[in-house]
Amino acid sequence: MGYILLILSWSIFYFTHSFFASAKLKRILKERMKDSLKWYRLSYTIFSTLLFLAIMIQSVLIPQKSFLAQAPLISYLGYMIAAFGTIILVKSTKEIKMKEFLGFETTEESTELIKTGLYSRVRHPLYLGLLMIFLGYVLVSAQFTALIHFLCLLIYLPFGIYFEEKNLISLFGEKYLEYKKNVPTLFPRWGKKKRA
Repeated sequence: MGYILLILSWSIFYFTHSFFASAKLKRILKERMKDSLKWYRLSYTIFSTLLFLAIMIQSVLIPQKSFLAQAPLISYLGYMIAAFGTIILVKSTKEIKMKEFLGFETTEESTELIKTGLYSRVRHPLYLGLLMIFLGYVLVSAQFTALIHFLCLLIYLPFGIYFEEKNLISLFGEKYLEYKKNVPTLFPRWGKKKRA
């Protein structure tokens, strides 16, 4: 039962993430809320952080069961993957305005499409970093709860990317479509880098 509730919690988390980030909802709220809209992003950040923490507490309360025998080599590989994921996550946040991203600072619109740093290699480095961290956690812990965290993220990613890119296309138009043609979604191409 605990696993089902954990899957349900992640479903709610990912649904609210896509719903509240939608450009259509933002346009509706902008018309109705006007000056109060500046609190929208911050409110959502606080809400999603609390929901994420609740999911983590929920997963700790589920009796832990292993699905894989822990081996030093697998654990080491897990730590390496999670470490690289963390590096990717941190480096990709350097390219974005974190205060604006979290809702502490507001601007009318995002003025420019980020195509530098890791964003010149992949369109969604934040998702790539999260994917690697969750996979690393699965290999290190070898617990069913870790596997559920990873699988829920894996199932959500195509939907999350689809809706996020829909918003970016409506915001940046042809500029984003050109960028999309030249830069892969999650996994960088090896060899010569194409210009976006």
